Amino acid sequence: MASGSKKVVIAALIGNGLVAITKFVASIMTGSSAMFSEAIHSIVDSGNQILLLFGLKQSEKPASEDYPFGHGKEVYFWSFVVAILIFSAGAGISIYEGIHHLMSPSPLENVLVNYIVLTLALLFEGAAWYMAWREFEHTRGKNSLFQAVHQAKDPSIFVVFFEDSAAILGLIVALIGITLGHLTGNPIYDGIASILIGCILAGTAAWLAYETKSLLIGESAKPATRQGIRKLLTNQPHVEHVNEIATMHMGPNFILATISLDFEDQTPAGVVEKTIAQLDCQIKTEYPLVKRVFIEVKSRKDMTNDNNLLNA
Repeated sequence: MASGSKKVVIAALIGNGLVAITKFVASIMTGSSAMFSEAIHSIVDSGNQILLLFGLKQSEKPASEDYPFGHGKEVYFWSFVVAILIFSAGAGISIYEGIHHLMSPSPLENVLVNYIVLTLALLFEGAAWYMAWREFEHTRGKNSLFQAVHQAKDPSIFVVFFEDSAAILGLIVALIGITLGHLTGNPIYDGIASILIGCILAGTAAWLAYETKSLLIGESAKPATRQGIRKLLTNQPHVEHVNEIATMHMGPNFILATISLDFEDQTPAGVVEKTIAQLDCQIKTEYPLVKRVFIEVKSRKDMTNDNNLLNA
């Protein structure tokens, strides 16, 4: 999964870097506001991919005394930063540039250059989008698009996928705005296109920020994993009741599981220890993403009292 994420991000970085250069050249040659917004968009996206690669690299750092559960959440933090940058830099500059162009419109020049650059940009972005889509399809299974994003634990993939989707949509808007401005001779369409591109980026950023925030705070493992762990626990002969199962993703490939069990009253201490050791091994074997398991032995009555105190 980590290898696939890096390939997707690197492909997006190369594509956005090439696109950014061509867009800036075109915006200078033609004076197009929409093209300048698209150039800024590509620069921001390129910076975002660098941040995602940095986050993936940082998340691989081993656990230490200060960070006993590793650095897996680094990728969540940097994905959230990317969402903020899309909103502040990409959307903000695009909307500002569009408003400025509406207030001080200027005719487009060398319009053919815009058409050529936008066509090339669609090809570059389309190639990067296709790679991100393939990896996203591989991870989402039978879930719908929105369900897959909500349940995804590796944000680098869906961040790139929606960045590229927003980029393609922005290119189409820029192409329509420039075409209308060219055909009518009215540069106002170019400014409107720039504002619409900014709105697309703002909407994308808001959604990405919402999804990555929940990962950063601490999402539980997928329902199938939680249900599977519960089944393993209830099948143990000396376990009378499963009080609680709490899981949390410490990174895309690291799940922490804390469990509270009520054993039968007459169960010898040696049997309890052996059962806990077996459960630890079974859980980690059947669910490789579960790296750490903590099992607490507590009576059901005491667990209920603790919950009542917490809710009081």
